[in-house]
Amino acid sequence: MAKFDREATDADIEALIEFARSRRGVEFYVEPETFATDTTAVAVAHDGEWTRRRVGSPAVIGRVARNLALPVYDVQLTGYPQRMRAYNERRRAESGGHS
Repeated sequence: MAKFDREATDADIEALIEFARSRRGVEFYVEPETFATDTTAVAVAHDGEWTRRRVGSPAVIGRVARNLALPVYDVQLTGYPQRMRAYNERRRAESGGHS
């Protein structure tokens, strides 16, 4: 079965690490592999700012989280944090209200 998307690279992992090191209160949320995409992780900062990158497997982001002493959650069990939704709403309001 062919995948449509590319696999995780070192740059993906490095981007998550840089995001986590440059922001406060970061937590990782693992998203399951699908037919079209590899396993991904969303890093969410204290203010809801977030980034998503491919990680290859839950074990990879688990190691990253342990190395950074940050929590990692299975998004299928926990859902996304409210602060992430609030951040998205603020971004939409900022960009959509001025046209």
